[in-house]
Amino acid sequence: MTVTSLFQGAMRACAVALMLGLSAPAQAVQPDEVLADPVLEERARELSKDLRCLVCRNESIDESNAELARDLRLLVRERLVAGDSNDEAKAFIVDRYGEYVLLRPTASGANWLLWASGPLMLLIAAGIGFLYLRGRDTAAKPAVEAGLSDDEQKRLREILDD
Repeated sequence: MTVTSLFQGAMRACAVALMLGLSAPAQAVQPDEVLADPVLEERARELSKDLRCLVCRNESIDESNAELARDLRLLVRERLVAGDSNDEAKAFIVDRYGEYVLLRPTASGANWLLWASGPLMLLIAAGIGFLYLRGRDTAAKPAVEAGLSDDEQKRLREILDD
């Protein structure tokens, strides 16, 4: 191997490492938010990944830089330090902010209608499409021809004879 090929290989490895590092989601947790206990901090991170930032809407509070997301992260950590379990801390936040704060809402209660509405609309649309095509098929059939009346046949013969 030459020095040039070693250098090119090292450059490629650095480029790949840089791309992988930049493609990871940004963590918005500030150093002053991190708990001293690593077990509690890990639990807080797990909970934060399941909670939606109410400002950014499609990011977890762990990824968001919004002030409200920071407040929610601090609230999660406060609840864990106070001795709440993961479920109790999540229930506290859901009670306070509503079920919208969950990134993966439950499929119970009134939410079952939201979960079922997609497949239900698909079935309704398929039924309407089937009925439309079936109605179009019957309308496209040729009508049975009624024969010419005696007067019409007589008139047709006169025309053809001329």
